[in-house]
Amino acid sequence: MEINEDKVDEAALALMYLTLHDHCRAWKQIDWDITNRLHEKGLMCDPVGKAKSVVLTEEGLKKSEELFIKLFTK
Repeated sequence: MEINEDKVDEAALALMYLTLHDHCRAWKQIDWDITNRLHEKGLMCDPVGKAKSVVLTEEGLKKSEELFIKLFTK
Protein backbone atom coordinates (compact mmCIF):
# COMPACT_ATOMS: atom_id res chain seq x y z
CA MET A 1 0.00 0.00 0.00
CA GLU A 2 1.34 3.41 -0.93
CA ILE A 3 0.89 6.06 1.77
CA ASN A 4 0.27 9.69 0.88
CA GLU A 5 2.53 11.40 3.43
CA ASP A 6 1.03 14.83 2.72
CA LYS A 7 -2.40 13.57 3.80
CA VAL A 8 -0.88 11.96 6.91
CA ASP A 9 0.85 15.26 7.72
CA GLU A 10 -2.41 17.18 7.30
CA ALA A 11 -4.29 14.82 9.60
CA ALA A 12 -1.52 15.03 12.21
CA LEU A 13 -1.51 18.82 12.05
CA ALA A 14 -5.30 18.88 12.39
CA LEU A 15 -5.09 16.65 15.46
CA MET A 16 -2.48 18.95 17.00
CA TYR A 17 -5.18 21.60 17.07
CA LEU A 18 -6.87 19.54 19.81
CA THR A 19 -3.81 19.78 22.07
CA LEU A 20 -3.01 23.48 21.64
CA HIS A 21 -2.02 25.33 24.76
CA ASP A 22 -0.23 28.63 25.44
CA HIS A 23 -1.68 29.80 22.10
CA CYS A 24 0.91 28.09 19.87
CA ARG A 25 2.18 24.92 21.58
CA ALA A 26 0.94 21.40 20.82
CA TRP A 27 1.88 18.15 22.52
CA LYS A 28 4.31 16.19 20.40
CA GLN A 29 2.88 12.71 20.66
CA ILE A 30 3.12 12.34 16.89
CA ASP A 31 5.66 10.21 15.01
CA TRP A 32 9.07 11.88 14.59
CA ASP A 33 9.01 11.52 10.81
CA ILE A 34 5.76 13.49 10.68
CA THR A 35 6.97 16.26 13.01
CA ASN A 36 10.18 16.53 10.99
CA ARG A 37 8.20 16.90 7.75
CA LEU A 38 5.94 19.54 9.33
CA HIS A 39 9.07 21.40 10.46
CA GLU A 40 10.53 21.18 6.93
CA LYS A 41 7.26 22.61 5.57
CA GLY A 42 7.60 25.60 7.94
CA LEU A 43 4.53 24.70 10.01
CA MET A 44 6.34 24.21 13.32
CA CYS A 45 9.60 25.13 14.97
CA ASP A 46 12.31 22.50 15.29
CA PRO A 47 10.70 19.56 17.14
CA VAL A 48 13.99 18.16 18.42
CA GLY A 49 14.53 18.76 22.12
CA LYS A 50 13.50 17.73 25.60
CA ALA A 51 10.25 19.73 25.60
CA LYS A 52 7.10 17.62 25.47
CA SER A 53 5.44 20.08 23.13
CA VAL A 54 6.28 21.87 19.89
CA VAL A 55 5.66 25.44 18.79
CA LEU A 56 3.53 25.88 15.70
CA THR A 57 4.38 28.78 13.41
CA GLU A 58 1.69 31.33 12.57
CA GLU A 59 1.15 29.50 9.28
CA GLY A 60 1.02 26.19 11.17
CA LEU A 61 -1.56 27.53 13.63
CA LYS A 62 -3.78 28.77 10.82
CA LYS A 63 -3.46 25.58 8.77
CA SER A 64 -4.01 23.42 11.86
CA GLU A 65 -7.34 25.10 12.57
CA GLU A 66 -8.41 25.01 8.90
CA LEU A 67 -7.60 21.31 8.60
CA PHE A 68 -9.32 20.48 11.89
CA ILE A 69 -12.51 22.16 10.69
CA LYS A 70 -12.25 20.53 7.25
CA LEU A 71 -11.58 17.01 8.52
CA PHE A 72 -13.44 16.78 11.82
CA THR A 73 -16.50 19.04 11.83
CA LYS A 74 -19.88 18.76 10.17
